Amino acid sequence: MKKLINEVDNVVSEMLDGMAKACPQYVRRLEGLDVLVRAGGSAGKVALVSGGGSGHEPAHGGFVGKGMLDAAVAGAVFTSPTPDQVYEAIKAADGGKGVLLVIKNYTGDVMNFEMAADMAADEGIEVEQVIVADDVAVEDSTFTTGRRGIAGTIFVHKIAGACAEAGGDLADVKRVAEKVIANVRSMGMALDACTVPAAGRPSFDLADDEVEIGIGIHGEPGVNREKLSSVNDISDKLLEKILAEGIYAPGDRIAVIVNGMGGTPLMELYIANNHIHDVLTEKGLVIAKTLTGNFMTSLDMEGFSITLLKLDEELEALLNAPADTPAFVQA
Repeated sequence: MKKLINEVDNVVSEMLDGMAKACPQYVRRLEGLDVLVRAGGSAGKVALVSGGGSGHEPAHGGFVGKGMLDAAVAGAVFTSPTPDQVYEAIKAADGGKGVLLVIKNYTGDVMNFEMAADMAADEGIEVEQVIVADDVAVEDSTFTTGRRGIAGTIFVHKIAGACAEAGGDLADVKRVAEKVIANVRSMGMALDACTVPAAGRPSFDLADDEVEIGIGIHGEPGVNREKLSSVNDISDKLLEKILAEGIYAPGDRIAVIVNGMGGTPLMELYIANNHIHDVLTEKGLVIAKTLTGNFMTSLDMEGFSITLLKLDEELEALLNAPADTPAFVQA
């Protein structure tokens, strides 16, 4: 294993310190905690708190800032943060208007965030939660009951964050987040597995001519393994499963994320996006916005995922609202 790290046990802490030093205008680290909060605070608005295991960068700390998150909690690599850490993030982010927790559907995350919400409620903080489960690859997994939460979470951060920034109350911000969740679907693939620093070896083995279809974001194997084919063919397989959900119809306006898993060159993501746009346009869908790049990664995994979000007038306006964070800037 070759990694640009020091001690394995210190990777998360050193990453957070490095990010806070690189982006002091956006984030600060809570002393003694693996939590990043908005540098300017969140007074007078609903606060959004998200997080999960590290290794998905720029998620989640990269989306702390104006128009998105107010705090991000970082667990160990691919490990849920503890309830105490989430609780401290809620307290730090609370600006007096309540807190919405955005949770990806993994058993540890759901349990620990819910425990933290109960702790915060005992302190008089109003807390609501939503659970993102956008991955169409599997109905259940070793990490979840029900579908996994993957890159569609970025649309929840952006749109619910814009609603909160615009002055929406907690009920309205939660409603908008749930609307996104109902209309977003994703699926991913891998050319190569990721290597968790503590493990020191890839999370699964692929031959040089094999790909894994339907992977998760924690190094999980996919639902089937097949021979490597063109990116057009692979994109077609992912889109076929997403479109089979039946929630997208000709004439719908949609937003697209072509998300790198951490080790894929932008060249290849744009090649994939070229075909994805052509296929969706041929099916009568109107692409209103596209995000291409690394948003929800799996360390150094080579591969990508596709996310589609069906828009209405409200969601599209919030998606296009200004945002200013380390990893997402939109005027």
